[in-house]
Amino acid sequence: MKLGCVESVNLAVVSTASWTGRKGSSGMDKRPTAGPALFTADGVTGDTVVDREVHGAWFQAAYAFQAEDLRYWSERLGKDLVPGNAGENLTLSGFDVNEALIGERWRIGATVLRVTGPRTPCRVFAGFWEHQRLVKEFTQVCRPGAYLAVEQAGEISAGDAVELVDRPDHDVSVATLFAFTSGDREVTDRIPAVLPLLPVRWAEHTGKLLAGAQRGTAQHR
Repeated sequence: MKLGCVESVNLAVVSTASWTGRKGSSGMDKRPTAGPALFTADGVTGDTVVDREVHGAWFQAAYAFQAEDLRYWSERLGKDLVPGNAGENLTLSGFDVNEALIGERWRIGATVLRVTGPRTPCRVFAGFWEHQRLVKEFTQVCRPGAYLAVEQAGEISAGDAVELVDRPDHDVSVATLFAFTSGDREVTDRIPAVLPLLPVRWAEHTGKLLAGAQRGTAQHR
């Protein structure tokens, strides 16, 4: 089933501007590439990830953001945000990336990608957009985009179709998980189903939050 399409494939232009923070450089600034890019389990060929401790895991091999959300933030902030400006490798359109379920698989050309979780905004992101309140506002809007693991390597180009391979049997979307980890406890009962699908690092963190939320609920009964 076709979900949507690739508006743009984006690769990093490494910056050493002041907004890059403690690392002194960043690959946040990504620009559209004219030709196809190879997506592998280790990342996107030609891209650069500077802070690999935070962004370089296999479950963050690529990052997808929605073209419609770039337009939303352009209007909200009065900035002309273009593909790649959210630090995304894939700018997608035609479907809601944020409503993709954790563990959902997509096929783009010969490439198979698995949705692993939401992106968490940081001060480097806020600095790149020159908006000090971005972390708070981005969290409130709750449309974080999706990190992806590459299960089958292949080339992806602008204009390629995004097809659904399969969806897991739960209802926890990227946006739902992001809401929970950002403090929304109304979705607590839905979270246990997704823990086995999360990368170990994220599963441990989410599990601790879940245990705290469940204790809090028990105390108020």
